[in-house]
Amino acid sequence: MTATQAAPTSTAKRRRGTDHQASLIVQGADATGIVAAVTSVLSRHGANIVALDQYSDDPQGGAFFQRTVFGLDGLQAALPALRADFDEELVRRYGLTYTLRDQSVPKRMAVFASKSDHCLLDLLWRHRQGQLPVSIPMVISNHPDVAEEVRSFGIPFFHVPSMGADKSAAEAEHLRLLKDNVDFVVLARYMQILSGGFIEQAGVPIINIHHSFLPAFIGAGPYAKAKERGVKLVGATAHYVTEDLDEGPIIEQDVVRVSHADTAADLTRRGADVERAVLSRAVLWHAEDRVIRNGNHTIVFA
Repeated sequence: MTATQAAPTSTAKRRRGTDHQASLIVQGADATGIVAAVTSVLSRHGANIVALDQYSDDPQGGAFFQRTVFGLDGLQAALPALRADFDEELVRRYGLTYTLRDQSVPKRMAVFASKSDHCLLDLLWRHRQGQLPVSIPMVISNHPDVAEEVRSFGIPFFHVPSMGADKSAAEAEHLRLLKDNVDFVVLARYMQILSGGFIEQAGVPIINIHHSFLPAFIGAGPYAKAKERGVKLVGATAHYVTEDLDEGPIIEQDVVRVSHADTAADLTRRGADVERAVLSRAVLWHAEDRVIRNGNHTIVFA
């Protein structure tokens, strides 16, 4: 393992108005009075609701999901009392689960990449422009090719080779680097399969991006295979990683139309464009607590 670190640069610009804002995510069995309970607690503490989205998959005993963003002066000092009230109102009274997060503290995102750099560089550029409310403590790659470009963004780069069938040494080094340092991981076209043991031990959400030709065109050269079949749509899928390869809960998808006149290179280029857009939206929504996992699907308050 080799590491390349540049001198620290300023972090991504903080989004305007988040200094005293928090997000509250609630989920569980639907029941009468949940929304009122949430708003009542926030009102008692003098909080101002900035955004509120909710969804029930069946009003008669279905599953309930809610995302609330609120502002409150002195937020950090008020968080313990807020949690105590939500424990009483949401957990004990309704049997719900919730998460409460100070939005002024950006989530820490590690990025895994290989030789293909289009998704990686797009994320780094958006982060530098303040478009992604995250911090990036590290980029990890199984190839050294992108080291200089990552270094130009002032972000630590770690080269961890991963060759052959046995990935245990590489995964052990990955886990060492990630431990207590990240809140989620993004696979920005990282061309390695993660083991179930690694996913479990990492203990944080992992987001992947890939073309949407699966399962029709698996393996190498999917765009060339798609050209041979005369596809009319090129797309991408961002999803959470599970032990079932490319079958985790989907966060975002998109497509663009192509025609018989497009070459395999055209399809590859247009596919890369869609991959960048889809991955950046998925990362943004995850970072802003807009995605709620429910079994093998997601509720996205975009």
